[in-house]
Amino acid sequence: QPQLADSGGGSVQAGGSMRLTCKGSGRSISTKCLGWFRQAPGKDGEAVALITMNDNIYYADSVKGRFTIVRDNVENTLYLQMNNLQPDDTATYYCAVRRFEPACALQYVPSFTTHSQGTQVIVSA
Repeated sequence: QPQLADSGGGSVQAGGSMRLTCKGSGRSISTKCLGWFRQAPGKDGEAVALITMNDNIYYADSVKGRFTIVRDNVENTLYLQMNNLQPDDTATYYCAVRRFEPACALQYVPSFTTHSQGTQVIVSA
């Protein structure tokens, strides 16, 4: 199972953009089911984006059209490009990799076996 290390968070004004990076180490991420989820203070984890083993991609309705998940197999890195950020996007963001369970589906991303340490994204109005 690859280890994951994320980076790229910070503060931005509403309407701005940010790119999160999730570097895999130890094992390749090229054939893994991967995703991003976020957690705001006092709230449960919310799935944001998923890329399957076959590179099918799914997004939460709240980010569709604004966020893009990309897997770079050469760099063994997963990205989340976030555009037109809004205050409701403020949260700690995690990348995650599924091992055997649960199913490779968007709603299960917060439950994936391994996730990064998290990077904070703050969007001000």
